[in-house]
Amino acid sequence: MQKIGFIGLGIMGKSMAANLMKAGYELTVYNRTASKGDELVAKGAKRALTPKEAAEGNDVIITIVSDTPDVERVIFGENGALEGCKKGAVIVDMSTISASATRSMAARLEEAGVEMIDAPVSGGDTGAREGTLTIMCGGKEEVFESIKPVLFGMGKKVTLMGGHGAGQATKMCNQTAIASCLLGVCECMMLASKEGLDCEKVVEVLSGGAAQSAQMTAYGKRMVNRDYAAGFFIDLFQKDIRLVMEAVREHNLCFQGLSTVQQMFNAVQGMEGGGQLGSQGLALALEMMCGTKMEK
Repeated sequence: MQKIGFIGLGIMGKSMAANLMKAGYELTVYNRTASKGDELVAKGAKRALTPKEAAEGNDVIITIVSDTPDVERVIFGENGALEGCKKGAVIVDMSTISASATRSMAARLEEAGVEMIDAPVSGGDTGAREGTLTIMCGGKEEVFESIKPVLFGMGKKVTLMGGHGAGQATKMCNQTAIASCLLGVCECMMLASKEGLDCEKVVEVLSGGAAQSAQMTAYGKRMVNRDYAAGFFIDLFQKDIRLVMEAVREHNLCFQGLSTVQQMFNAVQGMEGGGQLGSQGLALALEMMCGTKMEK
């Protein structure tokens, strides 16, 4: 089996790495805060002290970090993964970053004899834990086929969407749809609350009909229960929205729903610790706008 270097052990990455180990892969793991890798090391992973060490001797190097500059740093920076990559290795970036930056990185890596697949994911922390992520890929078909078993170690639906950057472009479409859907769930639960309905029953009933969505089932009850624990931080969602809005401006488009959600998230980020709440914290912005709180 291919040997894997894994860089980035946050909410998503740690679970994804654990699933690869369950599938039998040999892992070398790196995280800027080394203690986040303790559990994986205790289960048999090798600890790397730098991204370079995580790449050395491995066939596939997976990165999942916060933003475009972070990916560039762990790959191309001092003691970055590229310094440790052998010829023919494949870097699989599973972060959500700029599609255009991804294409530039892929070209730089190819010049160095290293391949790249962009493979952002959807499914949240639950999908990461359960190994049911949707993985949207961009890159060369033959390279994608060579590492597809690795991707299926972390996800249930794995699709090559096109050339380099196509995975990231697809993820932007994904985040656009989620943002507007999340706002719809917020407004739905506010109305249910003010009509005096049992909000948990509303979620159960609507989840069986045309209003069903992953946002409804994951966050509807949590909104009315005021559970804002993060599966996906608002700060990270805002980063994704920024990437989408850059593309929107490039194509001279007008996305009113996404723009509204961006402004509402801005309001939540203005609260102490607001950016570290889960994306269902959008409900707090709706409460501020309406001047009333949701009630069970």
